[in-house]
Amino acid sequence: MLAAAGPSSSPTLLRTAAQEGTEPKFMAAGKNHIVGLCIDIMRAIEQLDPGLRFVGDQKWKPLIRAYSELETGIEDVQCAVQRTAEREKRFNFIGPALFSIEYHFLVRSNDPIEIHSWDDVRKLAPNGVVLVNRGFAAGDILAAMGGIEVDASSTHQELNLQKLIAGRGRLYFHRGPGLQKLLERTDTTSKVKILPQVMYSAKLYFATNKQLDGKIADRVAGALFTLEKKGDLERLMRKWD
Repeated sequence: MLAAAGPSSSPTLLRTAAQEGTEPKFMAAGKNHIVGLCIDIMRAIEQLDPGLRFVGDQKWKPLIRAYSELETGIEDVQCAVQRTAEREKRFNFIGPALFSIEYHFLVRSNDPIEIHSWDDVRKLAPNGVVLVNRGFAAGDILAAMGGIEVDASSTHQELNLQKLIAGRGRLYFHRGPGLQKLLERTDTTSKVKILPQVMYSAKLYFATNKQLDGKIADRVAGALFTLEKKGDLERLMRKWD
């Protein structure tokens, strides 16, 4: 159920959360301040439709919890969610694609490995453990490919990078934009490299809970289509890539 909006002149509040480990969608910028691509998109929606206001985007939540609370109606919306058959059963997806993501493998800098296909990954067994972030779509993608040993025990990028460096996985499967900035931020550019092959691509959308009033969802979608038409979505994507 939507958060109470008060008098008719007050904005409609849309409850959301900042998703942990999803930069550049959400990024810490000092104490109690969160920035990122999704923050910019939500502020742009509010500018176009001042009757809408997102609340909760300055509070971190693990991705699994954020999606669970969206499904149960504790949250109203989530920004930039990968659209899968399983998620379509849980959420409604609205508006245009916000941006596209591309999945790459990250490996240790001294690893001479070359990956061009999924068969190349399967042939690494038994020395081919692939690290992914728990609760992210990357795990579902690898499961669908079949024949790949996956370690999805860690929820944060930093933890998986350290596991990769320590040899507790041969590959780390993660998506851009922002991979190079991730390595720079974690001071791992000398220890980890990004393999050039794009292994998978997908589009991300705005998602709402199944209970959200259709008229409110249409207003959010309308603002997003306007941002797309004006080129603002692409501009914001380039800002954070």
